[in-house]
Amino acid sequence: MEWLSGRVILVWGFKRALLTILAGAIGVLALPPFGFFAAMFVSFTLLVWLLDGVAAGPDSGLLGRLWPAFFTGWLFGFGYFVAGLWWLGHALLIDADEFAWALPLAILGLPAFLAVFYGVATVLARILWSDGMGRIAALAFSFGILEWLRSFLFTGFPWNAIGYGAMPIPLMMQSAHVVGLLGVTVLAVFVFAAPALLGTRQGRVPGIGLAILIAATHVGYGYYALGQPEAPLTDAKTAPVVRIVQPSIDQETKMDTAADRAAIFDKHLALSVQPPANGGKRPDIIVWPETAVPFILTDNRDALARIADQLEDDQILITGAVRVEDMGPGVEPRYYNSIYVIDGRGQITGASDKTHLVPFGEYVPFEHILSYLGIENVVELPGGFSAATKRQLLTMPDGVKFYPLICYEIIFPNEMTSVIRQADAILNVTNDGWFGDTPGPYQHFQQARVRAVEQGLPLIRSANTGISAFVDAHGRVLSGIDYNQQGFIDTTLGGATVSRIDDKARKTYFWLIIGAVGMIAAISRMGFIFRVN
Repeated sequence: MEWLSGRVILVWGFKRALLTILAGAIGVLALPPFGFFAAMFVSFTLLVWLLDGVAAGPDSGLLGRLWPAFFTGWLFGFGYFVAGLWWLGHALLIDADEFAWALPLAILGLPAFLAVFYGVATVLARILWSDGMGRIAALAFSFGILEWLRSFLFTGFPWNAIGYGAMPIPLMMQSAHVVGLLGVTVLAVFVFAAPALLGTRQGRVPGIGLAILIAATHVGYGYYALGQPEAPLTDAKTAPVVRIVQPSIDQETKMDTAADRAAIFDKHLALSVQPPANGGKRPDIIVWPETAVPFILTDNRDALARIADQLEDDQILITGAVRVEDMGPGVEPRYYNSIYVIDGRGQITGASDKTHLVPFGEYVPFEHILSYLGIENVVELPGGFSAATKRQLLTMPDGVKFYPLICYEIIFPNEMTSVIRQADAILNVTNDGWFGDTPGPYQHFQQARVRAVEQGLPLIRSANTGISAFVDAHGRVLSGIDYNQQGFIDTTLGGATVSRIDDKARKTYFWLIIGAVGMIAAISRMGFIFRVN
């Protein structure tokens, strides 16, 4: 290992750049659909050795001294994000004539931007760099801070945060309930980078020992948590049977005519009224995916009447739909990506609008400027969607409450507001058909499962196509429908975890972890400086 670390430290030029990109790309093997978490050990061990070897000229100024560290982190991040997000380009090929020109921006441009976060992380790490365990702690500290910033800066995009690589299965997801995704990320970087100590002599025993302790605690807590029962719904909330519908409508299906839209609507209805498998109880609640209704539902009374005809009086339909809000004469209406609750009489009894929109998918940032450059939404709506200012719980007639999240809202831990404490389950409707049978839908599903574990709530997930599933409060898949499969599944709604930790506590634990690794890094740095002097 010492020989290998020496070779990596001394590599230079084009070979060094290529190795750094490769180191980042290797880490993606830890993510779905692969789930080979050991790949992260290779990725971060190489990153530590590459940072050991960064150097600037003796006459370089401050920026000149920091640039090699930034460039190393940027190359690492570029490799990681290109390998992990290349599938975003598939959405642009749905309407290739109009959007194919933007493929380089999706496949290379977004990763190049996101890689800046990792470049800044390695600069911060190098400022605190020392030898031995200290530099491992510095890397964990800096990645924790920058992943936290990535979760909300520029609207936020915490997709494929490093912590997900440490959570491929439910046994390894349970720590997220205590310390959250970001806390897991900090500890994961420390553990993943610890093998780099095998290539050096300084700090080998305490560093490897602490990494083993963290990993053992991570798995041990998972084993303990999975053995704990779920709290049943209260007596006033008899557990309803929920049906998830996955129609698997091809994203390239045209909806140019009323007949096209009616056929899609009919397919949803047909799957909704199928008899339960094996003579089971008929569903109390039926869930359709994001924008399942291919027209403005409130403008189509016949559609509401048909829903009423198909549902029993005590059944509920929850569906994704586009909601329009009339702003008055001479003013363009506003469109919202919404979820409707419809009762057995065809009446809309509840609704919730999406609050966190997809940039360039549902709205164009700085639209007045970028529209002159011909940059438009992928979603064809005049002016795009508007964002709601507040998320509404969806309350069922029996008192069961759902916390609604539309599409990629579920990847954001900070979208879980305090009102989620009143919810009995998370409801996620989505349409991953935009991304084809690529790693994207599988990565999206894993992140949804981790949100369920963090919140200690069961998850009901309906996708047009993607992965529709019932997930329990510990992240275990109870039943599901795979990508590109059409059908439905019925499951009785389960309960939350017995002892739910709130988001305030998780944030506190995250900052305590950041403080601990930051202190190790700072003390090691000071010792390194004084020893040198």
